[in-house]
Amino acid sequence: MNLGTGSPGRPPRETSERRIGLGSLQPRWAGDIISELRKVTWPSREDTQYLTIVVLIVATAAGIFLGGVDMFFNWFIENTLLR
Repeated sequence: MNLGTGSPGRPPRETSERRIGLGSLQPRWAGDIISELRKVTWPSREDTQYLTIVVLIVATAAGIFLGGVDMFFNWFIENTLLR
């Protein structure tokens, strides 16, 4: 039965899955990921440090705000509903 992979009497064509070499040691999707990661424009060290500091400041501010809201609701419930 011929499934379109070659002509009758001829062996099937070489496909990317049958290649011999380094490519055969990893799945195709892994090679695609590596290829895409080579196209990425990575930030500089200074940009990474600056953005890390920004994230830490925003996360700390959000934590303090949400902690304050939590303390307010705790106080409100204890002084109004539990009395």
